Amino acid sequence: MRDLAIVGGGPAGMAAAVAASRAGLDVVLIDSQPRLGGQYFRHAPAGFRARRPGALHHGFGRFARLAAALRDADVRLGHRVWAVERARDDGEEAFAVHCLAGAREERPVTVRARRLLIATGAHDRPLPFPGWDLPGVLTAGGAQALLKGDLVVAGRTVVVAGTGPFLLPVAAGLAEAGARVAGVFEAGGGYGLASALAADPAKIAEGAGYALRLARRRVPYAVRHAVVEAHGADRLTHVTVARLGRDWAPGERRTIACDALAVGYGFVPQIDLAVQLGCPTRAGRDGEPVVVVDAGMRAGVPGVYAAGEPTGVGGAELAEVEGWIAGRAAAADLGRPVRPAPALARRRSRLAAFGAAVLDAYPVQDGWKGWLRGDTLVCRCEEVPYARVREALELGAADARSVKLLSRAGMGWCQGRICGHAVARLAGEEPPPPRRPLAQPVRLGDLAACLAADTATDRARDPMTDPMTDTATDAVAGPARGPVTETASDPAGHPGGEDPR
Repeated sequence: MRDLAIVGGGPAGMAAAVAASRAGLDVVLIDSQPRLGGQYFRHAPAGFRARRPGALHHGFGRFARLAAALRDADVRLGHRVWAVERARDDGEEAFAVHCLAGAREERPVTVRARRLLIATGAHDRPLPFPGWDLPGVLTAGGAQALLKGDLVVAGRTVVVAGTGPFLLPVAAGLAEAGARVAGVFEAGGGYGLASALAADPAKIAEGAGYALRLARRRVPYAVRHAVVEAHGADRLTHVTVARLGRDWAPGERRTIACDALAVGYGFVPQIDLAVQLGCPTRAGRDGEPVVVVDAGMRAGVPGVYAAGEPTGVGGAELAEVEGWIAGRAAAADLGRPVRPAPALARRRSRLAAFGAAVLDAYPVQDGWKGWLRGDTLVCRCEEVPYARVREALELGAADARSVKLLSRAGMGWCQGRICGHAVARLAGEEPPPPRRPLAQPVRLGDLAACLAADTATDRARDPMTDPMTDTATDAVAGPARGPVTETASDPAGHPGGEDPR
């Protein structure tokens, strides 16, 4: 049994793994992707032989140091975690992390650990509008993932729209990769952000850098504008952009030709695993549910920690700092000697305040509901149009769950991950915490195999034959060792991954 299992290989998970390992813990880091880094540090495979792997990133050196520090760590890539539960291992309290390993022929694997850190990040928060289901329309995060992970631009002529500062790096990256960015349309105005920026000069420089890169390529940028409709017969050919009022009610309109639209209205923290374990949640600054944590990133259930976006969307730098804190806290709770690090707490407080200010400056206004037509799909998995959602509300549905029962919105493959925010807002409530017994889609055969293996494990725990133990897991899937990039040791003499104490 391991000391600490970390779910999520982004900035928070990587930092936590380095911190906990240095403190003497036996750590396993689990991620569903083929490479470490999460969305923020997503990068192309080594086989692409990119000459400048950090060209599409901000602060890529931080990732390089963390990756170097994890070069010999037990990193399980390509492992999709679909459930976590409390368990007992030889009479000791533990957590069983259930995974599906392998990209093609997935095998059920379970990792057991005394402590669990949830660092699962967040996913894009889209809003529905007519035509958003056309090929060529994708989330802003999806467009960035294509570019960073596969070095592919989403289209020749791209429109970037939505709200929040994330639109700037997406547009700048696409433009520098050769796409013609026909415009960046910010639905909000970023009002109130100036005071937060004044307290963090580094953020001013970062934002100014993106703005300069867009200006050099003469990319139009407009506030109080949004894409309210996408057009095309079998794929996207043009979009309708409208000037918005304060409540986002659409006004004057015009069309722009494009073959790709990258749109995003913020992010939804991925807290499914925390909810499965009974961790307390609260509504975040933007209404999305987040995990409640203490100063050590403890998540309200003994032995469980959360770091990064699950505790509230605040960016990669904050996520990394929270990872350092969580890894050190887990080590201290298991009796390892860990020195106090007040500088980390101060840094987290400053970065969290900035993240909260960003969320306050870019709220999603209710006027987007006026963009919808009766035939606009709200739930794309089940092809539920707005007319059916409206009918459910007229029949007395008072919350998202009632709308789901009456219309099937949210019952499809994604289980409400894409449409959940919109359905909740249409029902007049804040998005509730996800109540999914499975955090990932799982085939019934894989689920049955896992349950059968658990039964066998309960009968006899033989590490040489039990397919659910870490020993057998290593034989089946093998730990994915990590040099994602070659790096030198940091100035402090550590093998990599600067400890920001």
